[in-house]
Amino acid sequence: MTLRLLGLGDNTVDTYVDRGLQFPGGNAVNVAVLAHRLGAETGYLGCLGSDEGGMLIVDALRQEGVDTSRCRMLAGDNARAFIGHDGNDRRFLRSQHGVRGQWGQFWPEDLAYVAAFDLVHSSVYGELDANLATLRRAVRRLSYDFSERWTDANLAATLPSLDIAFLSFPSGSDAECRDLARCCADAGPGLVVVTRGERGSLAMADGVFHHSGINQTQIVDTLGAGDGFIAAFLLAVQEKKSIPEALAAGAAHAAAVCAYQGGFGHGVPWSAAAKTAFG
Repeated sequence: MTLRLLGLGDNTVDTYVDRGLQFPGGNAVNVAVLAHRLGAETGYLGCLGSDEGGMLIVDALRQEGVDTSRCRMLAGDNARAFIGHDGNDRRFLRSQHGVRGQWGQFWPEDLAYVAAFDLVHSSVYGELDANLATLRRAVRRLSYDFSERWTDANLAATLPSLDIAFLSFPSGSDAECRDLARCCADAGPGLVVVTRGERGSLAMADGVFHHSGINQTQIVDTLGAGDGFIAAFLLAVQEKKSIPEALAAGAAHAAAVCAYQGGFGHGVPWSAAAKTAFG
């Protein structure tokens, strides 16, 4: 049976200021696209702007075969991240929220759509915390990425609603990462994954820790590597593979995503007018 996965929440236009390029992106968007490329049936539900950024994202999603039938196209600017580079590694300069968080009410049709997926993945950037309890009642299994933006407050508010939690802690020691995973698991999720950059990842499931390294690769662009890890890990877990197998699948796919620019490609030039507005 084909897994059905929904990316819910955040989207952004990843704008490479120093290269004059822009790419469709955002954790929930990237996971939906990359999971589809790995064989899942996927959709994306989010708030997209009426500007060129919103059109870039929705066009790319449709080209990739991701369902966008419940997306909200709103008047205004799309969310956008402005990015510089140190070699091939990204450096975030600033961001604009745009219409991304203008959710308003979730209608019964929205909740029925969400309920049709086997797994829903969202993130800390989705601006959905006020709606999470309502959504949780419709979701079969909920995955959530805190990235490096986890705090005691947002963990306490969010973890009880989650089945799977991802956190990034590249600066943490082995003991600190284990403590973080244990504290998160105690709050609700049955599965907690901590990614650690070049030091690989660890997962805690049923009180047991599992570790994985990274796959060496020729790096073109590191943007989206973590989302590639999440997409492959989630598919492996849903296919009932072991946690070590899921971590290995995530590491391999993260390395593959580093081989091209953007979270999943589809880059286009960033317009001269936009560059002038950026300053």
